[in-house]
Amino acid sequence: MKVLAIIPARGGSRALPRKNIMLVAGVPLVTRTIAAARACPYITECVLTTDDAAIRAIGLDHRVKVIDRPAELAGDLATTQDVVRHVLGIVPADYFVLLQPTSPLRTTAHIAACIKAFAGSGAQSAISVTEAKESPYKALVERDGALEPLFDAGRLHAPRQTLPRVYNQNGAIYLTSADAFLRANSFFIPPVMPFVMDAASSIDIDTALDWRIAECLISA
Repeated sequence: MKVLAIIPARGGSRALPRKNIMLVAGVPLVTRTIAAARACPYITECVLTTDDAAIRAIGLDHRVKVIDRPAELAGDLATTQDVVRHVLGIVPADYFVLLQPTSPLRTTAHIAACIKAFAGSGAQSAISVTEAKESPYKALVERDGALEPLFDAGRLHAPRQTLPRVYNQNGAIYLTSADAFLRANSFFIPPVMPFVMDAASSIDIDTALDWRIAECLISA
């Protein structure tokens, strides 16, 4: 498999300003992801897409191809799908792996293991996940001021072991073929191979608390 790594890193961020170049244990987030991608033996090329001069400079310093992202793909309402379509229109690929900089504990080993497993799986796409801390089968919703079970009352007090195993996307790895993505305009293309990661490796930095947790985990 020839796999293109796509790293999306715009300059803006609503919750954490300049998030993609925040330092975690002294290293910018985008630098960590670039290093993890470039060290993976299954990745043939690494592309950084950005609208930001400082992020662009980091990419060039680390010898990756940088694609200048147009302003309409750099706002809060721009979708990652649109950004990836823009990249694939410039850099053709057989397969690509999307690596968001906000997953600083996703390593080269994770990326390589996911690609290797996907190559022999027969799946159309792969998505990294972590097991949900709380089962949605025990969740409640409010309707007309009263609580009701999201699914059925019989499962609210069921032992966790008897309930279906449920996963959350952790945002660390999305892998599929360029053709399949361009047809579906989605990263979820059935059959989807789950690449399960532990909770610590699945930290996705979106808040200041996430950043503090990542700092502690990396520095431990």
